[in-house]
Amino acid sequence: MNTADPFPATHTEPSAALRIALAGNPNSGKTSIFNLLTGSRQHVANFPGVTVERKEGRLNHLGREWSVVDLPGTYSLTAYSIEEIVARNFLVEERPDLVVDVLDTSNLRRNLYLATQLQELELPLVFAANMLDVARRRGVKVDLAELSRQMGIPVVGMEGHRGRGLAELRRVVVGTLDETGEADGSPRHRLEFGEDVESGLAELEDRITRGWSAAVRAGKLANPPARWVALRLLERDNRIMERLEAWQVDPARIRALADELSARIERLSGTSAELFLANRRYEHINRLLEECRATGPPLGRQFRSDVTDRLLLNRFLGLPIFLLLMYLSFQLTFSLGELPMDLIEGGFNRLAAFLGQHWPLGGLSWLKSLLIDGVIAGVGGVLVFLPNIVLLFLCLSLMEDTGYMSRAAFLMDRLMHRIGLHGKSFIPLLTGFGCSIPGIMGTRVLENERDRLLTMLVLPLMSCGARLPIYLLIIPAFFPEHLHARMLFSIYLIGVLLAVGLAKLLRISVLKGENTPFVMELPPYKLPTLRSVWLQISIRAGLYLKKAGTLILGISILLWALASWPRPSSYSEDTMAGEAGLQREIAAQAQAGQERGSAPLEAWEDELTRIANLKAEEELEHSLLGRLGHFIEPAMRPMGFDWKIGSSMLGTFAAKEVFVAQLGVVFALGETEQDSEDLRRALRERYRPLIGFCVMLFALVATPCMATFAVVRRESGSARWAWFQLLGLTALAWLLTTVVFQAGSLLGF
Repeated sequence: MNTADPFPATHTEPSAALRIALAGNPNSGKTSIFNLLTGSRQHVANFPGVTVERKEGRLNHLGREWSVVDLPGTYSLTAYSIEEIVARNFLVEERPDLVVDVLDTSNLRRNLYLATQLQELELPLVFAANMLDVARRRGVKVDLAELSRQMGIPVVGMEGHRGRGLAELRRVVVGTLDETGEADGSPRHRLEFGEDVESGLAELEDRITRGWSAAVRAGKLANPPARWVALRLLERDNRIMERLEAWQVDPARIRALADELSARIERLSGTSAELFLANRRYEHINRLLEECRATGPPLGRQFRSDVTDRLLLNRFLGLPIFLLLMYLSFQLTFSLGELPMDLIEGGFNRLAAFLGQHWPLGGLSWLKSLLIDGVIAGVGGVLVFLPNIVLLFLCLSLMEDTGYMSRAAFLMDRLMHRIGLHGKSFIPLLTGFGCSIPGIMGTRVLENERDRLLTMLVLPLMSCGARLPIYLLIIPAFFPEHLHARMLFSIYLIGVLLAVGLAKLLRISVLKGENTPFVMELPPYKLPTLRSVWLQISIRAGLYLKKAGTLILGISILLWALASWPRPSSYSEDTMAGEAGLQREIAAQAQAGQERGSAPLEAWEDELTRIANLKAEEELEHSLLGRLGHFIEPAMRPMGFDWKIGSSMLGTFAAKEVFVAQLGVVFALGETEQDSEDLRRALRERYRPLIGFCVMLFALVATPCMATFAVVRRESGSARWAWFQLLGLTALAWLLTTVVFQAGSLLGF
């Protein structure tokens, strides 16, 4: 795993522009506010030394500009996960000029815990009290002006997803930045922990201040406030203890003083220093909320929420409800996607027919074949499934935005632990249904490195959106309409069950270890906004279109070239004999005065088409792609695949959708017009339904795409795990598909 030092010894010099850090709990609406503040003036990179994304943008206001960094969401500055470490690292080492703490107003008690810790860092602070609309719907009321007075920090009420409060936030942020030079940044309302504890803290702070190393005093190494360091030491923060070696001249003496104070706190309170400090912070927060006249949701609303949770989280009904919702999503994907799919398909058919009819005779025939057989058959065969993908993401977005997906993760926790996965693994695994890349990156929420690696290794078994075009091509080709949704649901379910079995196997073999406990905050139920749903769908659709217009287009052209050259110098005797016989028959009819509109014309056209297809197939077999297909055919035969399917599988390492594009190229050669139904008909005529199922099974399990390989290598910190996943899943796919085909053949399927 990535073991980069979360607190690097060298301090990164700040840029010339003043920097604003956006901090906050997960699900507080922080990213929405970041997008509002920066608009399109933002970019995504990685934090130095780690793989966590760093979103940075520019805030422009009245001709002035500031840098804005969107930190990963964190519940506290007592960091465990990589994302939490990175957030704290930035605040401690980079010392931004201002921190905007985004609070979920509907859950202030939980969000104010991070706020009290941010105060201890003695950085200029502004609170963005977000999600006021959610708080109102839940019946939560709070006096924000009183909260500002009690904490001595500006508070701006906001509804980030609607843009309300943005102008006021900008004004307060700019005003606070202008005042920063006149203030020392220390909190005006510091949380006190009691006289006995404060006296010990003062002594520890003084010792820390006097013991700063020469690098700190010279400004070559950034350091946080001494009080903050003292509190982290009392909380037994191992990373801060390690950091003392660089910060302090006499770190052993500092640790000894911290241990003495911890022992004193335990004697006075009867509990550990960590728990004592946490309890005092929550007591402080409770007093704050009382002073601010904060009220919770009415009993009626709490009752309705509790009743809903009792149903959705029921130990007997919860899982069937989740499976039913997923099945309905697949049913919707087929039923509503049919019409727009036909429209897109018809457009590509008309384009291919137009080119075929109006292309000059004898003029650049290779270019005509490239456009029709390569680009239109390849890329068009992938783009036709865009409506189905949009519909599937629509369903997933609605379930996520309502707060249901978090409850599904909670529901799955017990099952996940039984198979060796962490409860939090459910969210990255579910994300994998869209794309494996963000799912693998989402494993950063897992604190334990073994849990992260295990989730990464099995995640490609979740059928990503790239596999969906394969399923949508194969299922209607071999199975009746009333079975379409069931077959799609089944192949997704098979992937889940395989992931379960593989996770269990890895947990008891190469990745042994104890499970870590599952802690997750359930977000409130809320109605999805049109903007939020549209944003998620448009991003996914945009990525799919971009992939089709770049990667898949390039691979389609490459595969078309491999399928087109070299050309055979001659054709088989049967093909040549058939062509010669047809020519003699046409000549004989012409001599007999046969008119063109008579009955033999249709038979001639059918025979010409048959001969053209025979030539096209011989040309494909003679091409580089055909030779590659024949070369790997012995390995494919046990699974029931011939050289055509084998050659079409070659490009799936680049992108899974390429399989559909390549089948379109393979079966379009010699044709001037083709749609997905023609391709399905060709598959039906050549293969059995059992082979169609085996194609889906192999595509589900085998060869994670090259992007997945690269991300696993980066996130795991080792190429060894990426190769282990690639080769292991491919071997598993071959074994499973072979067993299914051979057993199905014996049973007569």
